[in-house]
Amino acid sequence: MRLKIRRKAGRRAALLAVGAMTAGLLLTAPQQATAGPPNLLTNPGFETAGAPGADMPSCWSKSGWGDNDFTFTTVADAHSGTKAMKVSLTRRVDGDRKALVTENTTCAPAVTPGKQYDLSAWYKSNTPDVSVTVFRREATTGTWQYWTDLQNPPVSAAWARTEVRTPAVPPGTDKIAWGLSVYGVGTLTTDDYALQEVGAVPPQPTCSGTAEECAKGKWEVIPAKNPVRSMHAVVLKNGKVLLIAGSGNDIAQFNAGTFTSAVYDPANGSFKTIPTPVDMFCSGHVQLADGRVLVMSGNKGYPSADGKIGYQGLKDSYVFDPATEQYTKTNDMNGGHWYPSATILGNGDVISFGGLKEDSTGNVTAEKFSAAQNKWLPMNEVNQTWSYWGLYPSMILMQDGRLFYSGSHTFGNNTAGSGSSIYDYDANTITDVPGLRKKDERDESASVLLPPAQDQRVLTIGGGNNETNPAANRITDIIDLKKPSPAYTAGPDLPQGLVDTGTGKRPQTGAEGKMYVSAVLLPDGKVLETGGGLHDRADPVYEASFFDPATNTYQAGLAADPIPRTYHSGAFLLPDGRVMSVGDNPGNGTYNHNVSIYTPPYLFKGARPQITSVIDAQWVYGDTQRITVNRPIAKAELIRPAAVTHSSDPNQRFVDLPMTVVNNTTVDLNVTSNPNLAPPGWYMLFAVDANGIPSIAQWVHLGGAPALAAAAEEQPSAHEHNFADKLGPAKETVSDKEGAKRDSVPVAPSVAGCDRHYGTVNLCVPTRFPAEVKETTKARCDWLAAHQYPKRMKVNGSDPLRLDPDRDGYAC
Repeated sequence: MRLKIRRKAGRRAALLAVGAMTAGLLLTAPQQATAGPPNLLTNPGFETAGAPGADMPSCWSKSGWGDNDFTFTTVADAHSGTKAMKVSLTRRVDGDRKALVTENTTCAPAVTPGKQYDLSAWYKSNTPDVSVTVFRREATTGTWQYWTDLQNPPVSAAWARTEVRTPAVPPGTDKIAWGLSVYGVGTLTTDDYALQEVGAVPPQPTCSGTAEECAKGKWEVIPAKNPVRSMHAVVLKNGKVLLIAGSGNDIAQFNAGTFTSAVYDPANGSFKTIPTPVDMFCSGHVQLADGRVLVMSGNKGYPSADGKIGYQGLKDSYVFDPATEQYTKTNDMNGGHWYPSATILGNGDVISFGGLKEDSTGNVTAEKFSAAQNKWLPMNEVNQTWSYWGLYPSMILMQDGRLFYSGSHTFGNNTAGSGSSIYDYDANTITDVPGLRKKDERDESASVLLPPAQDQRVLTIGGGNNETNPAANRITDIIDLKKPSPAYTAGPDLPQGLVDTGTGKRPQTGAEGKMYVSAVLLPDGKVLETGGGLHDRADPVYEASFFDPATNTYQAGLAADPIPRTYHSGAFLLPDGRVMSVGDNPGNGTYNHNVSIYTPPYLFKGARPQITSVIDAQWVYGDTQRITVNRPIAKAELIRPAAVTHSSDPNQRFVDLPMTVVNNTTVDLNVTSNPNLAPPGWYMLFAVDANGIPSIAQWVHLGGAPALAAAAEEQPSAHEHNFADKLGPAKETVSDKEGAKRDSVPVAPSVAGCDRHYGTVNLCVPTRFPAEVKETTKARCDWLAAHQYPKRMKVNGSDPLRLDPDRDGYAC
């Protein structure tokens, strides 16, 4: 799984059409002003020798890591002056080497948080495996850490200039150091480095709405109703939204064989119902590299009325084609997986874990869909630990191809151990990572890879437990996967809002938070959290906030969705920068068909920047792609379209595109050479100005056949730094021999938290009522009445909750 790939050298052919200059000049020599800000580097051309006995020029140090053979040489073949730096790798297993600005107070330039800086250097190289690498210093501790890789300059036999703009300097940073890294066999010669502050002052935003809208945003409930009881939402490569219901958690629809999906078109507000071949209720789904949607498993059968048999998973799998708006069957999975995970890998394959089998037991088989073969692989061709990961385990692809299980899941308790772990597919090992608080109360929590994906930080929000049914918590935890021994640390508490416990809205108090929360990555780099409930399938919370990854803080008090959004709800980003929210399916069996649209404050700040052209919509890893805009922008990024269900979308990611600014309206975007950071597929490209106002997205395709073909050649991997390499011992897993005997684990039929002795299977009478509900018939019946359960529910067999004291066969 640790994919190795080399980006395409040079620039796409489409870029050649923009002028008469060569591709190298287009990439490396944007037009420069005759005068500019001062160069903040000391000894930028290596002309000043180091202290007596030093083997490097003043203010420069040898740097690098890994298993490789290398040389550093000061040479006379200079771009200007008399000296340049030559770095050669003659053998490489992993790692890199680079001449780096010395990380001390004298040599490393001081920077200002929130500012951006243009980095440039002249170079010659005979290897495409070069990157611009930046480190930053924490002001409070004085410690240095890897920040980011910004660009992959192409091979150039003659002197060429590379320039790239940094993202905004993170808070708490006082200095940066940087250099050009060589991470493949070859030679790089560099000279005449520069670091200059971007001094333009952005225009002040103007409020185009009410003061409240400009501060909190605005929700609108659209007139059209969602025609299906959607449990799943996927934003398609054409900007439309696929809403999948299957039977919609309605056994009458299941028995009738009525399975539904719909496609919503934000351009005109229309819905189109789609023939749906099987019950895709509680399936898994993910966009494939070509933009089709892979839908796996679903519901083979509902629980029995007496609760002795639970939900049963399908083996079936389909792909949905946005062009034809039709489902096509693939081969079957190796077993049923009701509530499976679905994660796309850097080579376009999809890996899936967990869920319930056809007999309602827990599935311990890992499944892999081969992009090259367009099919699910036989079990013996997929590495197996025979581990049970639970239901909808959140498995997030890391930058080296490993998978991070964040601890977010659906239903019941977390996995044994710390509740969070790193899975190395190649080594077939699972290693726990510590720090996740209340690991058995992260049911229906949300986890997101924070913007930008290059930072490799994950935020986990809220959660509860459908078996014990405590009040949902408001804790958030953050983990930095770049650290040698990553561990969750406590984040800020989730802001509180109003909760309706059946008797009207009241302010949340104490430790009350929410489960079924939605988390959406926005183009300004923040995370919108919205929706959720205080208890399992009940007690909606009306609250929304922004989490800012730059400051690790919440902006509380945003406008709240007026529609309750608990179980089977979802929120997701649209290409126009708004957020759509659908669904609500509480325990009383009802479903809310209202659709809400949120307009964030950034769309009330004034005119939006516009992407006026994208030279080429087909992008290859390591490319530089030129766009034009109608006015200056501060950043650009790719956001992978949503495929969300049950608070879970492990493929959601925001990938920074470092910029080389040619002029105010022409920008070259530097595409990552690492497909594990941005797996192949269709992405929304946003351009964002200095006030955080985004453009409407343009769709671009990343990867495709060239990237996958290069991957097969096992070329040197994209530049990576050591991280998560000092983990504890791997957990013991079931051996292959034992796995042959253990193809499942027992799972209670009540895993969904519902006592099936009452009413129809559509109803979810909780196996455990909230703690504040007394354990009496009256208190429980009052709670059911307040939450609009049917007045008379048939008792199926025994009466474990004592809801039928007169023994007439009906509860309450």
